[in-house]
Amino acid sequence: MGCRTTTSADDLLRLAVARPPAEHGEPATPDGGTGTGTGGGAGTVPDAGPGRAGPPAPVAVVPDPRRRLGGRGAWLHPDPACLALALRRRALPRALRTGAPVDASAVEAHLAVGP
Repeated sequence: MGCRTTTSADDLLRLAVARPPAEHGEPATPDGGTGTGTGGGAGTVPDAGPGRAGPPAPVAVVPDPRRRLGGRGAWLHPDPACLALALRRRALPRALRTGAPVDASAVEAHLAVGP
């Protein structure tokens, strides 16, 4: 069983990346990051620094039913089968443009409770 192909935008659930708060008094950038990059412009990769080798940590994806969270979002039918399909196809990391794996446990809990 696949996802429904036709639906109105009002029936979709918006997902967003949960941004951690800034640490050590660092000001947050408008996109919710900490701004600890090397400067430059879009497309620059900040230095990983010591102790950051290995696979990237999972990015927490949270439901945004009120559509108020900032940043890039992804849209999903509010159906657990659609979430399972999106996770199997690795669609959420692509839609959210993150190279890290996603942790969709908050979305799964939201779908289990219902709207």
